[in-house]
Amino acid sequence: ENAIRPFVVGRRSWLFSDTVAGANASANLYSLIETCKASGIDPYRYLHWLFQCLPLAKNVDDYDALLPWKMPADLR
Repeated sequence: ENAIRPFVVGRRSWLFSDTVAGANASANLYSLIETCKASGIDPYRYLHWLFQCLPLAKNVDDYDALLPWKMPADLR
């Protein structure tokens, strides 16, 4: 319950999301951040690494390698 508390508190702020796509993007980003926290990974470092590597991804295996628990240990 404590993991979703910030999401519930922010619910009013997100109530008027402009589009469904925007709401989905917010949910996906929130899910990544909470997965990082649950895995003991610094969310800021993960997102920094992800946004550097994401444009280079070309296929499913490349995207799979970008999951939080597959981040190189020296970057955590």
